[in-house]
Amino acid sequence: MNSWADSLTPARMQRVAVVAPRDALRDALVRVADSGRVELDRPDGTGHGAPGPAARRLQSLGAGPVRALLSPVPPDLDALQREGRADLLAGEAQLEAYRDAAVRHDRVAALAGWCPAADVARLGGRLADVGGAVVPLPAPRGVDPPTRLYDTGTVRRSLVPLVRTYGTVPYTDVDPTVPAGLAYVVMFGMMFGDAGHGALLLLGALLLRSGRPRRWTSLRPLWPFLAGAGVTSVLAGVAYGEFFGPTGVLPVLWLAPLDDPVRLLGGAVALGAVLLALAYAAGIVNRWREGGPGRALYASSGIAGATVFLGFAVLAGGIALRTPALAVSGSLLALAGLGLAGTGLFTASGGGASGVLQTGVQLFDVVVRIGSNTVSFTRLAAFGLTHAALGAIVWQGTTALAGSGPAAVVGAVLLFALGNALAFALEALVAGVQALRLEFYELFSRVFDAEGRPFRPWHVPTQPETADALTSRNTEVTT
Repeated sequence: MNSWADSLTPARMQRVAVVAPRDALRDALVRVADSGRVELDRPDGTGHGAPGPAARRLQSLGAGPVRALLSPVPPDLDALQREGRADLLAGEAQLEAYRDAAVRHDRVAALAGWCPAADVARLGGRLADVGGAVVPLPAPRGVDPPTRLYDTGTVRRSLVPLVRTYGTVPYTDVDPTVPAGLAYVVMFGMMFGDAGHGALLLLGALLLRSGRPRRWTSLRPLWPFLAGAGVTSVLAGVAYGEFFGPTGVLPVLWLAPLDDPVRLLGGAVALGAVLLALAYAAGIVNRWREGGPGRALYASSGIAGATVFLGFAVLAGGIALRTPALAVSGSLLALAGLGLAGTGLFTASGGGASGVLQTGVQLFDVVVRIGSNTVSFTRLAAFGLTHAALGAIVWQGTTALAGSGPAAVVGAVLLFALGNALAFALEALVAGVQALRLEFYELFSRVFDAEGRPFRPWHVPTQPETADALTSRNTEVTT
């Protein structure tokens, strides 16, 4: 079981060598492939040398992409070709490529690769049955291990695609999966604040969890993510007093968006400032891990950038509160941060007149980005207002029709249902896209400064042996 601290970083990887006797190399590779826990090195990335016997037979079949399988015992390749077993030939072709790439010495063969540290002992136990072993190796200098995010647990598994869509987390960086998921659903809820619509999202999440509708079964792992968005939408709707619009079913606990837009705007900017501060904190940790204290100090997404951001925040607070001391302190903080960032940018530029010009342009960009990124969070209020306005229009039309006589009640019900369906579909799409935009451009751009390499283990399942195969093997053993 992983600790809470472990969940904030990618899975620890171990450089390993898969070692086996030459005559048992195939058995060892079958077990490695079946485990799906090792990323083996391939000299040229695609294969090694000319196609092997299985690869040639697979090509002769002319089959399209197939799900590869491996036979637990060496198969008759000609029989597989006659039977059209492209799946087993595809698995055998992959195995041939790795087998041919193995380094051999005397009667031993070995392949190097990467394996999650937690799986090394378990894999070694599987290979011991055929005389193989997993030998830990020192990591090569200048080579970062591949990244594998923890995806254990129902909730965490539903959030991992959010980070993977942006890119691969560098191996040394903080894994932002859970905080990023929480930030996303909070921003979504603020824009989609309606208790009735949020309840529909929650119902949809529960239907996904139950496996219905069946054609959406592939989306089932995402149900906790959808449920989180539904819960935050319900909570925001309760705060706004919105239940399928301003129906009066719920009292206003915080503010009615259309009645107090300025206050809602201030809340959106305040939430954005908090999220940006957290992004800078994660960025500082990542820059430190990537390049040490110097990198963390001078990077625009590290301490230097965070100091500029803090300085502007204090300056804005001093102006709003009419406190000159705060305004002056904020200005000095911002200047100090710009000085640190300028030092880092000038050093990276190589110096000289061109370096001064480049540094000036980049510092201007730092200032503009901080302002624009903070203001960008006003869209949380803007789309919250849009959602509330659509709900109000539908409700006003419904009440106007309902007051026109008994015959108009049916029309009022239809207007209420269709209007809310349209508002739900439109606003869910808009809020989802805008929350994703804020996550990627405003937050992740500070958290990440590099791209990692995804962990791609070799995984080919082993086909269960048939009764005939087992009988044949038992006969051979008896003989």
